[in-house]
Amino acid sequence: MEVILSDGNKYPARLVGGDSKTDLAVIRISAKEPLPHVTFGDSDKVEVGEWVVAIGAPRALEKTVTQGIISAKHRRGVTDPTSYQDFLQTDAAINPGNSGGPLLNLYGEVIGVNAAIATESGGFEGIGFTIPSNMALHVARALIAYGKVERGWLGVTIRDLTPELAKSVHAETQKGALVVDVAKEGPADKAGLKKNDVVIAYRGKEISDSGSLRNEVATTPIGQEAKLTILRNGKKEDITVKVGNLENATKILAVAVKDHLGAEVRPLTAQEVDKYGLDKNQGVAISWLDPKGPFQNAGFEIGDLILGIDNQPVEGVDSFVQLVTALKPGQKVSFLALDHRSSNTGTVLVTVR
Repeated sequence: MEVILSDGNKYPARLVGGDSKTDLAVIRISAKEPLPHVTFGDSDKVEVGEWVVAIGAPRALEKTVTQGIISAKHRRGVTDPTSYQDFLQTDAAINPGNSGGPLLNLYGEVIGVNAAIATESGGFEGIGFTIPSNMALHVARALIAYGKVERGWLGVTIRDLTPELAKSVHAETQKGALVVDVAKEGPADKAGLKKNDVVIAYRGKEISDSGSLRNEVATTPIGQEAKLTILRNGKKEDITVKVGNLENATKILAVAVKDHLGAEVRPLTAQEVDKYGLDKNQGVAISWLDPKGPFQNAGFEIGDLILGIDNQPVEGVDSFVQLVTALKPGQKVSFLALDHRSSNTGTVLVTVR
């Protein structure tokens, strides 16, 4: 990689680390002289309607500045629903080439990293998305310190509250995250969290929906105790949970996958990636099948690949496990599969056990 500064000086760069779940990376250059730099602002304090400017190289036009306002906050599910998103939305003109550039407030502070646009034409339509600076800083500091991002984990499957769900669990609010499943031996299970509990606050911060809880937990240091305020049968309670490590969660949740599907999976080998023309982290391969399990009954074989679940891409074992553990017993699910014998792809309907 090569970095070109605004004064034309060029520097070789090396990758410090990357995080696919937020689509962020840190690179490093070495220079003998001090370099000009920007400062970061507090994205939590940004208000809807606040004026902002975006800087980037849209359509390869370097040093382009566009202006607009913050249109909305906490946009989620914009790209990959399983990634850790909490976008700021802006109507500052963002086009291909703006990604990675800063979004600044009128004090010149970086409040976001431009990431995506919603468009039917392929260009600017007034709907741009920016990774908040607080999330970007958390990821950057972790990558600089450890080369990777460690995320907190509670061991719960959660969903947003609807009026019907709120009524069924005796909650007078539609704000919060409804617990629909608790992983056995996970941090939440050990702390006493139960199915149908509604998490309304986490470490003193109000929880508006399932996405906000997911992101708050992810940024909590591993091993730290966190106080959750919940509604249980309409009554408010406090529960203290010792936050676990998302990496270790895969081992625990793999048991649930085995129960749900009667299968175990593994990452793809380099040979499989080349053979099938896939991306590095695309899909998983079946490594074991229960002779009486749902996958076996659906016709899967060891060595077949799973590329997607209900139109959501599978990006490695962690992604597969997270998607499967959110499924409910008896649910009919569509799996995008690749036959290891013929290399043909197709969808297979499986009833979760």
